[in-house]
Amino acid sequence: MAAQETTEDSAAPATVPLEVRIGFAHASAQWVADRLGLDLLHVKGAALDPTLVPGRGYSDADVLARPDHVSALLDELRRHDWELINSFAYGSSFEHSATLRHRDFGLLDLHRIYPGTGPTPGEAFETLWAQRQTTVLGGLECAVPSRDAQAVLLLLHAARGGGDPKGLHDIESVWTSAGGDQRDRVLDWVGRLDAGLGFSVITGTLDEHRHDPAYDLWRVASRGGTRWEEWRARVRAAQGLRASAVVAARSVLVNVEHLTLVRGRPVTRREVVAEFFGRPARGVREVVGRRAGAGR
Repeated sequence: MAAQETTEDSAAPATVPLEVRIGFAHASAQWVADRLGLDLLHVKGAALDPTLVPGRGYSDADVLARPDHVSALLDELRRHDWELINSFAYGSSFEHSATLRHRDFGLLDLHRIYPGTGPTPGEAFETLWAQRQTTVLGGLECAVPSRDAQAVLLLLHAARGGGDPKGLHDIESVWTSAGGDQRDRVLDWVGRLDAGLGFSVITGTLDEHRHDPAYDLWRVASRGGTRWEEWRARVRAAQGLRASAVVAARSVLVNVEHLTLVRGRPVTRREVVAEFFGRPARGVREVVGRRAGAGR
């Protein structure tokens, strides 16, 4: 029987557990960063302090690079078999991360900013970096934010999650059921990271920030909205006339990266043209449907 099992097992493809592959994804990004002397913080997922939300699952690796180091890190990752499948501009309404894929390690989200932190991406990173700790991921020492800073980052991620069950569980674990001391430490880090706007989603006080240019961005992210409302929010949140114009111009273009992922293959010019003319009709239906739902 043992011989039979050995024969059958040898014919089956080897399967590496997802958690192991993600650990290696973190280690790969850290190895590349170390090679170039770049600063990198590992956030959420496998890097999360396990006492914050015990048993929390994850499906990819997330890293936050010092803003000045992002370009060099992205270029070097691509030279080490990481394929860019979604760029910053189309990664999310906050344009905060690019997604890469490795044939062995899976998915990696490279963050150039962490939505909700400020007052600038550079200052936010430096604040986190100054209180960093280390953990071992995939056999390498990796820098991570302090435990209390991780709690705030987790809450900011949940704030823009639109009420998904995982985010709601994070909020319950890290904030709602937390004791007074932990809440005080969270609030201290909210202040350090200038994260009041994003955190107001957690406390139900978002509407007190209507004057903030990024208010609509957080409103749509947390409560939902049409694609038109999302792009309008992105234009409003952009800093300066030139940045607003760039975002507005991008809103009418087809996201070829996303279309390629949906199709599972490179798209043709005909498909891009069809998508370009098909989106306005879908947008109108989306607005009408949303208004009808609100009326009911």
